[in-house]
Amino acid sequence: MKGGTAAVVLNAGLILLALITLTPVVWMVSASFMVPGEASTAPIHFFPAHPTLEHYQVLAERLHVGRYFLNSFIIASAVTLISLVFNSMAGFVFAKYQFPGRDKLFRFLLAGMIVPAQVTMLPLFLMLKTMGLINTYVGVIIPGLASIFGIFLIRQFAGSIPDSLIEAARIDGASEFKVYRSVVLPLCKPIL
Repeated sequence: MKGGTAAVVLNAGLILLALITLTPVVWMVSASFMVPGEASTAPIHFFPAHPTLEHYQVLAERLHVGRYFLNSFIIASAVTLISLVFNSMAGFVFAKYQFPGRDKLFRFLLAGMIVPAQVTMLPLFLMLKTMGLINTYVGVIIPGLASIFGIFLIRQFAGSIPDSLIEAARIDGASEFKVYRSVVLPLCKPIL
């Protein structure tokens, strides 16, 4: 086969594979618009005979899906924003500050990455229960405030920031927080 024919055959095969893969998803979405019982009739109907929004009304009214979406939005936004701040601060400190035990502490943090999340679930739940944070936004947000991987990732990136920029900001009278906010944070935008 020539190059053009091979490309056509390959693309046709990929399109066929994509259609086969998407068929169950399309049928599930289509079935969600069918009246109760229509999806289980024989022969199988691919599209609803009489489309209805009944199932979506049940979700909205009885199961309070709107509230669940709001909860997810609040928690995801808070955890993302706060963890970006904490991870970037910690990563910057581990990359650019010299203090006793820095490397040992960082290795200890990295060792924590090998502990499966399932192992920490029960102790975390018991701590949150002791603090009275079960069934609260704060109880869900606190465990995600910083992650070892996030700190590691930002530390590796912040290590590439020239020390001369940080020293120049300090010489100009910037406080350590201003150095972080005005010099380091803008340079860390790609990794954030």
